[in-house]
Amino acid sequence: MDRRFFLAASAAGAASLALPARAASSDAPRFITGNARWQAAYDKALAVLAGNVQVMPYVDRPVLIEGSVYRGIWQECGPHEALVYRKFRPDVARDSHMTFFDLQRADGQLPANNKETETGFGQIQMVVPIAATAWELARATGDDALLRAAYRSCAAWDAWLTRYRNTRGTGLVEGFCTYDSGHDNSPRWRGVPNQCPNKNAKAHAPIASLPRLCPDLSATVYGGRKALAAMALALGRRDEADRWTEQAATLRNAILARLWSANDAAFYDRDAQDRFVAIRSDILTRMCGEHVPDQAMFDQLWKRQLGNPKAFWTRFPLPSIAADDDSFVRPIVANSWGGPAQALTALRAGRWFDHYGRAAEFTMMMNQWCEAIQADMSFRQQIDPDTGVFTAGADAPNYSPCALVMVDYTWRLIGVREEPDELHWTFRPTHSAAAGAILTMRTDGGREAKIQYFPRRTDLTLDGSLIASVRGGGSGRLVTDVFGAAKKLIGVDPAPQHITLLQAGRPSRSFTLQPNRQLLV
Repeated sequence: MDRRFFLAASAAGAASLALPARAASSDAPRFITGNARWQAAYDKALAVLAGNVQVMPYVDRPVLIEGSVYRGIWQECGPHEALVYRKFRPDVARDSHMTFFDLQRADGQLPANNKETETGFGQIQMVVPIAATAWELARATGDDALLRAAYRSCAAWDAWLTRYRNTRGTGLVEGFCTYDSGHDNSPRWRGVPNQCPNKNAKAHAPIASLPRLCPDLSATVYGGRKALAAMALALGRRDEADRWTEQAATLRNAILARLWSANDAAFYDRDAQDRFVAIRSDILTRMCGEHVPDQAMFDQLWKRQLGNPKAFWTRFPLPSIAADDDSFVRPIVANSWGGPAQALTALRAGRWFDHYGRAAEFTMMMNQWCEAIQADMSFRQQIDPDTGVFTAGADAPNYSPCALVMVDYTWRLIGVREEPDELHWTFRPTHSAAAGAILTMRTDGGREAKIQYFPRRTDLTLDGSLIASVRGGGSGRLVTDVFGAAKKLIGVDPAPQHITLLQAGRPSRSFTLQPNRQLLV
């Protein structure tokens, strides 16, 4: 991707973003199914999201707020959530990023949040890198203005973090308070204040264990630097791209050298006494989200932690604390990162499961989460990882991340998704959501991609032309380029699947798709 892309596409993107909200969403994805229960959950999820599009103070453009009791947008999650929602409201996706850039302080600090009550600077509160989501959005939409704003702001933010959150000189990012990582009520931060003193994120409380070297905060900066390298390249700044790439690699090496415990196959904080804070938490999923582990390390993580039924692969994955960790907090209370499986973690899972070749296991997780949501329909924050029961009480309904899980997982399970330079067509004719289902999505290139389920076949079409017809009742994923040319098949079911693939101008072919295996077509 280079500068020519943005010059060609930015005018069109800016024009579409200038349209009223109704016009901006006229090409929104469409999902229709004969499964009334699934349809009701999906439609309510969209209604929750539409209701959570709000205008916050200081910026007069709508953003997707967190919803429930959280009346605002947070840097750790808001831009990523809006990115997932972008096909429905591209204007909201853009403004959910620009809000943070517009409110950035002169010294480079980005706000942790923008709420109805205040714009918060009392913690850094980051998880998914805003640089990464901004780059993905700018790349997909050809938005040159967003690209430039994101590059400028995220580079300044990286400099701020380097200056004020590297007091121990390790090159790693330091945590000063609980809210830095958004881990409310987590035993990871027991005894540490929620916010920095006087809401000054440059300072920490006078506690002997502070500051901490944090793997997830460091991973966020690592992912941000990779995105900054890609943005610099798109802007024609090759020397800067090389510098960001080098700085990202240096940071990753430091993470692996200081914060990985091979004995436990886990990443931990190191406190100011240079001791591990040995609590196995969803830090592990955040490291995978930024692809810090290579495949060999991930395989260890999966075997011993993330895919271990005694630890994180619970009936309803993934708990915020390993189920077999002594620090798991029961009874479960509201807004607890001390054990419950969080909708935010589920939403972020799409950033790493396929990357590490675990599509079949992701299917199992998505099915479980969608079942839990349909059994409740209140769209709350967290579930018991053993029972799938949502926490009621202070965890109020209409939480955006939970609604996004329902929508995003529907398309990941039985629909078509757009990835950079590719279309991913996932077909599951025997899935309960696929009963007479039709899923239609407008690609960034303006083409209409559609999956339609018939009693004996599944048709994949692009602008009305048949890409492939799948027979045999088996599940799988067909990966094509943006013009519909087939590249490979992927096994996305936990059991082997038998399919027959029909394509124009080619004889029918039969395949057996093994879980997580890829076949060139």
